[in-house]
Amino acid sequence: MATLSASFSANSNNTTRFSVQINPTRSSSSPVRLICSAAAHNQVSTNESSCCLKGLKTFTCGVLAVWAVTAASPVIAANQRLPPLSTDPDRCERAFTGNTIGQANGVYDKPIDLRFCDYTNEKTKMKGKSLAAALMSGAKFDGADMSEVVMSKAFAAGASFKGTDFTNAVLDRVNFEKADLQGAIFKNTVLSGSTFDKANLKDAVFEDTIIGYIDLQKLCNNTTISPDGRAELGCR
Repeated sequence: MATLSASFSANSNNTTRFSVQINPTRSSSSPVRLICSAAAHNQVSTNESSCCLKGLKTFTCGVLAVWAVTAASPVIAANQRLPPLSTDPDRCERAFTGNTIGQANGVYDKPIDLRFCDYTNEKTKMKGKSLAAALMSGAKFDGADMSEVVMSKAFAAGASFKGTDFTNAVLDRVNFEKADLQGAIFKNTVLSGSTFDKANLKDAVFEDTIIGYIDLQKLCNNTTISPDGRAELGCR
């Protein structure tokens, strides 16, 4: 939880100065200082001062909210420390309901922890679901139908997707580091910003894949992609 320190002062010019400093508890985060000033020598400037304080309060709350969401985000980078495994006995079933408010920016109503769950050959319950910011490392999705799913900002490092059908899916900024994607189907699939470092993409299908130029160059560096896959992607 971040802490706040505030100060109030007035100088010889009758200018009121409000200062608030946000001190994150994480050592990697820097303090944020917010300052506003307003003259305080008459009624008009008093209102000005009050408005300044109200705006500062609102802005401070907004910064704190953004900082809290960022600090709590479960999947930002591969080397980020992940939260403890969920103790919810029904956590694996969350894949069948998904995030009710999942969006492209990874917003979710409740975190989805699917780590080490087994969805092998699941053909009906995950199709079209929103799995924004889902934790998937160590899980098995081999042969599953995940067509039309939305996996924005999901963390799938080390997961197994052998033969998984991702047709028409949105795999935006997904971390597939060291994942097994042999034979996965990326037909008309959005792969913007997703990473595949050391992933197995042997025999993966990339027909009509939607991907940016820079992301494509990175993907084409994966030596496990078959000649047919490289031709579909347009790798040179």
